[in-house]
Amino acid sequence: MSDEYKGDLVLSDVVNKVVSEGSIDAQQITKLIKHSGDVVGYELASGQHISVEEAIQMAKENKLCHVGVATSKDGSEYIRSLADGDESNNLGNLPSITT
Repeated sequence: MSDEYKGDLVLSDVVNKVVSEGSIDAQQITKLIKHSGDVVGYELASGQHISVEEAIQMAKENKLCHVGVATSKDGSEYIRSLADGDESNNLGNLPSITT
């Protein structure tokens, strides 16, 4: 989804509760970890595996690069890539590991 302008407000600013561009020591998500087709975690550039919950917390602490924390219709939080016009770095386009 690309940013849509609504007056002075960017739609992605409304969708993302938290935007994490990453602090100086922030990690990059490089792979999805899936179980039965569902994303259950992420692999970071360091090789560390983290759960979805850990990723959400890290994003809130600005410890992940270029992600946002959004809320689904059912009220649960999830990680999403920030729109930048480059489809190759979207989370859904990253390689995955199946457990």
